[in-house]
Amino acid sequence: MNGQRSRGFTLIEVLVSLVVLSIGLLGTAKLMLFSSRANDSAYLRTQATALAYEMLDNIRANRQQAINGSYDTALTSAAASPGFACVAAVVCTPPSLALYDVYQWKLRLNASSGIAPAGALPTGQGSVLTATAAAQTTAVITVSWDDTVAQSSFGPGIATQSIVLETVL
Repeated sequence: MNGQRSRGFTLIEVLVSLVVLSIGLLGTAKLMLFSSRANDSAYLRTQATALAYEMLDNIRANRQQAINGSYDTALTSAAASPGFACVAAVVCTPPSLALYDVYQWKLRLNASSGIAPAGALPTGQGSVLTATAAAQTTAVITVSWDDTVAQSSFGPGIATQSIVLETVL
């Protein structure tokens, strides 16, 4: 009689251990999803920072035009083609180079810009604002993008993320 009672006991142990294992695997899957979205958000922030520094390098290379305001552009303005390309074989004037730099930068910001390869950020936008005070010019570069996918993992929050880079030229 004792032998029959212990036979069913191992089956119950197996079922309980499967339930415990399933709960643990669900927790691990949720952790992996959360980690993946956080990694995606960090990647987009890195891309935005790199693009902001790229524009800063362009401004420093063409400093006088930046001081004149040739690089100033609004956050919501679309990439406006200057109608020419400043490539190695073509010599551009400094004002033309500023227009071309802003155009190329705006294209590289937005993933849905339609260029190949696509831009780096989902609905990426950027602005440059220069201001001169006391013989000192300050450039403020802002890059913003839609981070809805990653932010949905962290609960209700701000879907549009942005970075601001400010420097003295």
